[in-house]
Formats: sequence, C-alpha cells, structure tokens
Amino acid sequence: MKSIQNQELLSAKKLAGIILRPNSKDLQDVYLSIKSTFNNFGIKTILDKTSAEMIGEENGYPFSELVQKSDFLVTIGGDGTLISVARRSIDFNKAILGINLGTLGFLTSVLPEELDLFLTNFLNDDYKIDERMMINASINDIHTVAFNDIVIKGKSVTHMVTIDAFVDNKKFNSYYGDGLVISTPTGSTAYNLSSGGPVVYPLTDAFIVTPISAHSLTQRPIVLPSDFEIALTTNDIDGAFVLIDGQDTYELKKGDIVKVKIAPLKSKLIRAKERDYFAVLNQKLNWGK
Repeated sequence: MKSIQNQELLSAKKLAGIILRPNSKDLQDVYLSIKSTFNNFGIKTILDKTSAEMIGEENGYPFSELVQKSDFLVTIGGDGTLISVARRSIDFNKAILGINLGTLGFLTSVLPEELDLFLTNFLNDDYKIDERMMINASINDIHTVAFNDIVIKGKSVTHMVTIDAFVDNKKFNSYYGDGLVISTPTGSTAYNLSSGGPVVYPLTDAFIVTPISAHSLTQRPIVLPSDFEIALTTNDIDGAFVLIDGQDTYELKKGDIVKVKIAPLKSKLIRAKERDYFAVLNQKLNWGK
C-alpha cells in the first residue's frame, strides 16, 4: 500500500461547470458573487439545469452536457454536494473544485472569501489535483459507485444482522452486529471513523472493513489491498439495507450478494497547494487539543 501522487494539472481552465447544493434556494446571491469572481479572472461559467431552476436562473445545462462542456467542475455547498457530483461525473474524468458552505469541509477546500486568492494561484498553476479511490459495487443487476463508503445495515434497529464476507471468493469472516462499513481511504474519516475504524491517508488505495457495534469484541476493523474483490451476503430472513455514501439505499434480500471492487477511474479533487491533510485532521477532529 502506497500513496499515489498526481502531478498532472488541467490543460484548460476557460470554462467552469457549477453545481449548487440541492434544496437551497437561498444560494442565488452566493452563486452570483462566485460567478462574478470567476468572470473577473477570465473564467466563464455555466450552471447545472437543476441548480438554475432552483434559484430562478435561466440557461441551465443538463448535468451530462454541463460536464462534457466544462474544463472543470465547481460545487457550491458542502462535502455531500461534492460527493454526489463526484459519483455522477466519474465516467467523464473531470476535476472538481469544492467551495465550502457547509460545516465540516474535509473535501470542499475553498471558502468563498478565499476564492480570489485561490484563483490567482490556480491560473498560475500553483495548485494540486488529488486523485481519490472510488468503489464499484454491484447488487444483483444494479451497478453503482461510491466515493466514501458502502454500508450494510439491518432493517430494524432492534435486530442485529449477520453478514458473511468473502475476499476473492474465499470466506474470511462472519460479522454479527448492527452492520458493516466498506470504506475508501477518503471515507475513513466518515462513518468508518464513527464506527471505530482507522483513519487512512486519502491518497492510498485500500479497502477499510469496519463492523458497526459488533456483538463480539474479537471483531475488529481490517485494511485490505484494493486489488481484492469483496463479496458480502446475508442469510437473515429479513435481509438488510445497502447504503451508498448515505445518498442511495438498496434492499438486500436473503442470499443476495454485494460485490465490491476498486473503480477503474478515480475522482479528481482540485485543492490549494498549502492545504495540508494533517492540518485539516487537526482542525476538524481537534487532534492534539
């Protein structure tokens, strides 16, 4: 397991495709201010159609068309907005800049008041693009992608669930408890961390498998190489639910199989050079205080 550093930068920066946090009609003034800032730096912008309709703007573009036209994408909101866009745009291989209006901001690296300084450096190629591992998951005939994690949980809060786990077709464990988290290194500071899993440097490629409130104290998190394929199933009569990044939910019936493997493409996140991951951990998690 090693850190994967990307040295490539954008070949074009003339057109930014903007996506706003959903259900936030109050973002019009923020959007117009950010749009004006981009325009002042000679970067044109186009707006996602759903975002445009939400704030009463005209000339929005359907998401897939916006992604194809844009040199890079910009999300305005929190980490959840960026995660959704990363999942939806993964096949287009476009880099994403997250402007943070949320509270946590592990992924959205620029505040609106920092945008002038960031764009000055951005146009001088003084920035970085981080490549983050993503997960491909199949649930019977359903195929999806996860940025942070895949979570399997029982259907009832009063009943535990048994999950059998296989690595490359070999059974390695049966988990009995509230559920199981399969996390990317980026997602290690999300549900994985709150379930007692380890923090893993986000530019590595690995799976983190963490039980949720396991019935046995011998059940511990494990970090696995990303070239493994993980299969998960339950024989519980009630089945279970599969949650993808906390955004999509699927039913897992008795005997159904969830197959998990590394996605062939990575998400690309634009950030300021001076943004240090360990400083972010210190700030967000109050380490050393």
